[in-house]
Amino acid sequence: MLSVVVPVFNENESLRELHGELKSVSAEHNIDCEFLFVDDGSNDGSWQIIQQIADEDPRAKGIRFRRNFGKAAALTAGMRAASGKNIVMMDADLQDDPAEIPRLLAKQAEGFDVVNGWKVRRLDPWHKVYPSRVFNWMASTLTGVKLHDHNCGLKLFPSDVSKEVRLYGELHRFIPILAASRGFTVTELEVNHRERQFGHSKYGVRRFMRGLLDLITVRFLTGFGNRPQHALGAVGILFFAIGCLGLTYLGGLWVAMRLFEAVKVEDIGTRPLLAYSIASTLLGAQALTLGLLAELIVARTGEHDTFSVSETTATE
Repeated sequence: MLSVVVPVFNENESLRELHGELKSVSAEHNIDCEFLFVDDGSNDGSWQIIQQIADEDPRAKGIRFRRNFGKAAALTAGMRAASGKNIVMMDADLQDDPAEIPRLLAKQAEGFDVVNGWKVRRLDPWHKVYPSRVFNWMASTLTGVKLHDHNCGLKLFPSDVSKEVRLYGELHRFIPILAASRGFTVTELEVNHRERQFGHSKYGVRRFMRGLLDLITVRFLTGFGNRPQHALGAVGILFFAIGCLGLTYLGGLWVAMRLFEAVKVEDIGTRPLLAYSIASTLLGAQALTLGLLAELIVARTGEHDTFSVSETTATE
């Protein structure tokens, strides 16, 4: 079974059309599907339409939040309720084309786990397109997962991904990166992108800054999630060493002033180097301490399934 997870926030005008397209695609290509609509605190009657769709189609299910918790929370709830072997996530605004689902499945059948959509011809305003290109370049460069469109809402991945990848905040856009860090193979596929017919975009100018902060978080999680001291400790050692060198130099200078009165050196206490050296030493010590605390947290409460097992073999 294929589970299609659709987060919904004030999309009452597009839900019936989207459901109709999903039914047509599944019938035409003989795909066993279930449709999970997750209402993320809508206040425009979207939940009532989801209820009607669920009454008419036994394959459709609805989940409702008491308030708006964000797309990552909606996707997490949908993935937990999904019973399919594979999961397709897509937006409810009709910009993601359900007709691309068979092509996603065909691409996955070539030997990949995660298939990320790539909106080659993106029908969005320029002030969304160009910042998105910069963000995609940064995400690919920092994480090593080379994709043209990390933000694409149309993705296909095995249900095992949802069991191993924890989504919170706005980390849903980084599912391919998080999956790749767990050993899943990732690829992309050019998909059709359609103009928005109803409503308006839920994202504003601040999205780029939030995305940048989330990217830093993901880079740390994927690179040092199980060994935080390697990151914090390296920074701590660097600043601690710089501070110690500065203090050693000033200490030697002070001794020279005491032993050789001929040496005319201004009072050490007035030198900016003293303040910088002390600050660097304290910063380094704090980073090392934070790294040790982070290691204790990982050791005590971290994941025990460090390795992701895809299959096993048995012999008699």
